[in-house]
Amino acid sequence: MSKSDLSSPIPEPGRIARRAKAADLTGWARWLPGLHTLRAYQMAWLRHDIVAGLVLTTMLVPVGIAYAVASGVPGIYGLYATIVPLIAYALFGPSRILVLGPDSSLAAVILAVVLPLSGGDPQRAIALAAMMAIVSGAVCVLAGIARLGFVTELLSKPIRYGYMNGIALTVLISQLPKLFGFSIEGDGPLRNLQAIGMAVMDGKINWVAFAVGAGTLTLILLLKGHKRLPGILIAVVAATIAVGVLDLAASADVSVLGALPQGLPSFAIPWITRADIAPVLIGGCAVALVSFADTSVLSRVYAARTQTYVDPNQEMVALGAANLAAGFFQGFPVSSSSSRTPVAEAAGAKTQLTGVVGALAVALLLVVAPDLLKNLPSSALAAVVIASAIGLIEITDLRRIYRIQRWEFWLSIVCTVGVAVLGAIEGIGLAIVMAIIEFLWDAWRPYSAVLGRADRVKGYHDITRYPDARLIPGLVLFRWDAPLFFANAELFQDRVLNAVAASPTPVRWLVVAAEPVTSVDVTSADMLAELDETLHAAGIQLCIAEMKDPVKDKLKRFGLFARMGEAVFFPTIGAAVGSYLDTHPVNWVDWEDQPRVG
Repeated sequence: MSKSDLSSPIPEPGRIARRAKAADLTGWARWLPGLHTLRAYQMAWLRHDIVAGLVLTTMLVPVGIAYAVASGVPGIYGLYATIVPLIAYALFGPSRILVLGPDSSLAAVILAVVLPLSGGDPQRAIALAAMMAIVSGAVCVLAGIARLGFVTELLSKPIRYGYMNGIALTVLISQLPKLFGFSIEGDGPLRNLQAIGMAVMDGKINWVAFAVGAGTLTLILLLKGHKRLPGILIAVVAATIAVGVLDLAASADVSVLGALPQGLPSFAIPWITRADIAPVLIGGCAVALVSFADTSVLSRVYAARTQTYVDPNQEMVALGAANLAAGFFQGFPVSSSSSRTPVAEAAGAKTQLTGVVGALAVALLLVVAPDLLKNLPSSALAAVVIASAIGLIEITDLRRIYRIQRWEFWLSIVCTVGVAVLGAIEGIGLAIVMAIIEFLWDAWRPYSAVLGRADRVKGYHDITRYPDARLIPGLVLFRWDAPLFFANAELFQDRVLNAVAASPTPVRWLVVAAEPVTSVDVTSADMLAELDETLHAAGIQLCIAEMKDPVKDKLKRFGLFARMGEAVFFPTIGAAVGSYLDTHPVNWVDWEDQPRVG
């Protein structure tokens, strides 16, 4: 890839550049696109990347700390989970400007594992969270090497919306106690809501802490539309100064972050107990699915903006490498950030050097000024997470889905309720099951039609759409709009026989319009053989038109092609109709032809 490739020139009109895949490269260039980019780096980009990295730092620090606390681990580990993954992704990541780090969409998943297992021990909590990152990283790397980057495409948009809306509600509920200035004991969103309601009724609200948190949240939301202003930084700095100057930690019992440990994250193997293995494995796999689903979508968005192509398999490897780095350097699971990436873009980021500059700036803060954020109030951190959770909620597009296909809208709502009621990890399982059911239902109960000839319209069309379409006496044209496989084979046979039974005239030929049939398995091939026998016993010839050659090759391997005979396979529906009219005495008038008597 040359410098001109990296600057992504727009191709001449009428041409689209071929998408370069990671597999097209060899050696280290395939697995370390960051080094490949560095070799072609243009000095004109350096100023933009440094400035963008410094601007990005203003968000990395407060957001990293806030998401760490929301995930059930001390705030310092949010900075550890920011530094090393950014550097790892700069080496392995195929995206030019994508920013990785702690994310609100993962907070509920991590908390669901860490909270019940840690027993309030911070060191045990970070060990569990770090091992989740290692599991997630290993899953992503192996899936990327195995070229399984397509798997997240199995989750439809309504299901993704439903899951993310459920996660947003879960995260929002989990942060309400911190916003109100008290703590609760609950297990799951519904029980948390009940505990919050009881605490409010018992008068446990710290009104000073709530005022700080509510003010922070209001300021973040007000400044959200001003892309050139670092709204989160301004709000957090204002809250920190107010708490420090007024000494609210001592005078009003406002909970604050406290001094951060000085120094950088070190390599450490997170040790967990045997009893922790199962929940950590499940949680790590759930994190892998959610983080790559988010990352793949965001990566494609920014790839389109920069006129580049991002290989989804390399993206999965890079995400895995970032999570492995986080897990072995005292961090926790990370994902792409839909809030920090736009900041990097708006600040003029050109390459992943922006993330490296941001990571170095955060590291410098920990070494030089770890006490800078000691007065940062917990309610302000809760406000940061709540603002992010609000940003996850999708309403506008769900309204559109409600207008055009209501059953998919209700599918999304069921997924949202499932996540909010069952919890984050169980909600992921529910989303996957619903996606599989949705996929199978479309193929299990596909559309089919009997075709007829409509005047002044070329071809043969669905008689339910064209009520005036005429049927050729003795001929049934049947179209099946799906692959044929074990789950729908019996339904296909039933619908074919029903179409024959509904024919207004005795049937001599039944022609299956097979152009939409993209595959046939052994079960459906055996069903076709059985159907052929049933129709033959009734004096009806089974014919197939427009079948694709790869599908026809399968029938040859199954022995069905030889059994039925090559003569019953036609290249087009018109050829099948013409052959029928040539061999059967039928009076038939076509608007394109003269009256025809076979």
